[in-house]
Amino acid sequence: MRLFLFYTAYVNRVAPPQNKKKDRIMAKSPAKNTNAQVAKHLSWALADTYVLMIKTHGYHWNVTGPEFRELHLLFEEQYNELFTAADEIAERIRGLNVEAPASMDAMLQHTQVKETTSIPNAQGMIKELLKYNESTRQRISEACDFAGEVGDKGSEDLLIARLRAHDKAIWMLRSLTE
Repeated sequence: MRLFLFYTAYVNRVAPPQNKKKDRIMAKSPAKNTNAQVAKHLSWALADTYVLMIKTHGYHWNVTGPEFRELHLLFEEQYNELFTAADEIAERIRGLNVEAPASMDAMLQHTQVKETTSIPNAQGMIKELLKYNESTRQRISEACDFAGEVGDKGSEDLLIARLRAHDKAIWMLRSLTE
């Protein structure tokens, strides 16, 4: 019996019992300093999404040629989806108690999507939108990985949905180039 008590005292001194309930609660939400890091990744995804939405909307207005109707409708579907996504990403940033980028200047400072200086032909539009959907998807994938690493399930879930949306857009745009 003494040996048991000695062993128990030793184990508790070396490795005190852990509060498993507290550990489960802590794991459910990211730490505040982590929120800022996740929000930074989300801000990049937001900026790419927003600028891509504007580019897609501009192409919707300006597409011409034999595939006009098909592309006009496709671009409309895509810019509407991107607008909704931008709102969801911004709201997630606010949910992390961080201010979301709220100006065009802020978006342009955080994006890798380049503004259009001239209007390309229909095939040029498709290729450019394909390129920027792919790069935006890559950036969202990196943000998703980071959110997963820090245990931010809410952001990770949102970003997984964004990956699926970009996969679909990429598939549709790529199909038009083959």
